[in-house]
Amino acid sequence: MPHYLVFLGTVRDSTPPAPARLGLRVARACVQLLEADGATVELIDPLEFELGGIFKPHFAYPASRVPEALETLAGKIAVADGYVMVSPEYNHSMSPALAHLLNHFGSSLYAFKPSAIVTYSAGQWGGARAAVNLRTFLAELGCLPVSAMIHVPRAQEALAEDGSFPEDADRWAGYFGRTLGQLGWWAEAAARHRDVQDPTRVSPAFQRAPAQRNAP
Repeated sequence: MPHYLVFLGTVRDSTPPAPARLGLRVARACVQLLEADGATVELIDPLEFELGGIFKPHFAYPASRVPEALETLAGKIAVADGYVMVSPEYNHSMSPALAHLLNHFGSSLYAFKPSAIVTYSAGQWGGARAAVNLRTFLAELGCLPVSAMIHVPRAQEALAEDGSFPEDADRWAGYFGRTLGQLGWWAEAAARHRDVQDPTRVSPAFQRAPAQRNAP
């Protein structure tokens, strides 16, 4: 049974615009659909983490002095089989709140696992431009995003507060399912291969230069 983390990429909890915490609806929809497919899922809300005013990532602390909240989340990232990144769009880019949270942890915790990009907006574009930025960001972390993406325009109309779809539920589930299905396929494939081969092991062939051939 795969285990996923769904990262909510916003800390805004006030209005206007309304409704507040629109992204929470999108994140809840992802959680529910993944659980319906047999996965275990945890929603990671950045409002639940006090990261302090001065940036200091998890890996910058001595092991004995890592703040408990960072250490706990690092452990969750390490054991997850894949990630869903839920982000609004800010200035044609991904959510700064999401980037700030993810940047607190080294790429080794995310690496060799898949991710899915989910964006949303209160307007007509569904945060699609943020997804372009997210692809590069997630690739650098090592949790390569699957090809299909989810964009939810007018999310306040498409989703109820509990993450359900008031209208066209089957159509929306199928749309989300294309991306989440790819996430599941790659998560299972990666997990199986990690059991066969340590992904951090460097092949001996890459540790020395090939033997020189004599020119004809």
